[in-house]
Amino acid sequence: MIVLIRMATTAPAEPHPIWKCGYATAKVQPVLSIRQFTLVVPDYDEALAYYVDILGFELVEDTRLSDEKRWVVVAPAGGRGMSVLLARAATDVQRTSIGNQTGGRVAFFIDTDDFATDHAAMTAAGVHFIEEPRKGYYGWVCVFTDPYGNKWDLVERTA
Repeated sequence: MIVLIRMATTAPAEPHPIWKCGYATAKVQPVLSIRQFTLVVPDYDEALAYYVDILGFELVEDTRLSDEKRWVVVAPAGGRGMSVLLARAATDVQRTSIGNQTGGRVAFFIDTDDFATDHAAMTAAGVHFIEEPRKGYYGWVCVFTDPYGNKWDLVERTA
């Protein structure tokens, strides 16, 4: 979940401690874009095999940071949209979040301009759709899961 907080530019009647630090006069710049999100996975190479070989994402970066840690970034082919940092779970708490980073809700959304073609190609590549395509008020959608159980929407917006 991403939470954006915009600070007020005038102090309330009962100042919060942050106001005493002089932040009340600071100008807050608007958020221009969100460029990347983290997806916790059990294994870097297994995740790369799925996201690159099956979903068709491009490998943007794979840099070894230590014996145990890599900076692995993938993104939709063609450079459209956000990139995904594939982060290998390093603790028990992180391992328990694999596949359930949003408590069972659809977590991620892939836009397409040709739903039928992309749905057919993804199905042929082995993507596991958990429902039939359906027409919503906004366009066509179908939910699929990655190998870890995270839910993704394939969406063609027509509205």
